[in-house]
Amino acid sequence: MTEINLKGGQLTRKQLNTIFETIPQEFDFIDENDIVRWSSANRHRIFKRTDDDLGKHVLEVHPGHSEGRVKQVLHDMHSGDRDSISITIIHHDKPINISFYALRDDDNNYVGCVEVTQDVSNHQQRGSLWRNIKQMFNKK
Repeated sequence: MTEINLKGGQLTRKQLNTIFETIPQEFDFIDENDIVRWSSANRHRIFKRTDDDLGKHVLEVHPGHSEGRVKQVLHDMHSGDRDSISITIIHHDKPINISFYALRDDDNNYVGCVEVTQDVSNHQQRGSLWRNIKQMFNKK
């Protein structure tokens, strides 16, 4: 098996795919030209991505009503004014957190950003003790 060398160790392609198929967050990588180059493919996806979305400008895969906000995030990431932003929206009556993280190389050049999306319904319960107890008994 081919191993992929990363800072911190090596993973096989199978291991790396399994990580992104398993964790309940969805990831989208947008390159320095704002083109969608990769999306995690897992059963937890809230906003579906297909192979047809790859190679498209990020604005083409977001709903029209969010265009202004997405443009502002990208501008701030490119310019270095912001390295991350996290927003919460309501989607199908559930709170959804969407975070964008600017990616920079060792010379601080912008190489793109990663968009991380997750349902945060479980994170909004009062009292971490109660949430932790529920997690111990919830087998999902």
